[in-house]
Amino acid sequence: MSSYVREVDFLRLTGVCENPLELTKLLDQQPVDLIFLDIQMPKMNGLDFLKMVQNPPMVIITTAYPTYAIEGFQLNVLDYLLKPITFDRFFKSVTKAKDYYHLIKRSSPAVADPAAGYFFIRCGSKYEKIYFNQILYIEGMQNYITLYTEKGKYVTLLYLKNLEESLDARSFIRVHKSYIVSIDKIEAIEAGEILIQSHRIPMSRNYREQVIQRVVAGNLWDKIKFS
Repeated sequence: MSSYVREVDFLRLTGVCENPLELTKLLDQQPVDLIFLDIQMPKMNGLDFLKMVQNPPMVIITTAYPTYAIEGFQLNVLDYLLKPITFDRFFKSVTKAKDYYHLIKRSSPAVADPAAGYFFIRCGSKYEKIYFNQILYIEGMQNYITLYTEKGKYVTLLYLKNLEESLDARSFIRVHKSYIVSIDKIEAIEAGEILIQSHRIPMSRNYREQVIQRVVAGNLWDKIKFS
């Protein structure tokens, strides 16, 4: 598989993992657009891993077992390659992934002019205008995101990381693999949660220190000195 990847000019190999635990660490360390995921692996079944991970990249299953195909597609995998995998079949699969990736990119908002203060997303047959200053938080769900705003919530076909590239890093912060929140809208931080109005957004340990440093540290009054 690694040699196949190196032969395709629009693919770049970012890592090879022996088991899902290594893959989890890799996904936390760098952005990945596409995973070739085997099913029979040490420590954890590939499909069990896919059920556990939140907001996964595109996934192409590679396996010698055709009986898992239905379950794989129920988990929204992009394709299912049976071993032994020929280069021709591999290339058809990655071309499908490339086309889907560009479709998602075209659906994502362009980097907005900060002076405009808004962008549009497609919700079904309708284009919705989203104001940056009305966003409470954003949740990623596989190939979709849900934007929670002061007006309501909006679901669109888009990867969370693609939207993150269009957000002002001074106003928004990632608090979890599947959540981005508006810094101004944060009302409290309690244990492993961010509180915004009536919403409780999970904050993972991987992002906790970054959140505390950016949101709390410079504005914390923990000692009052009297002269």
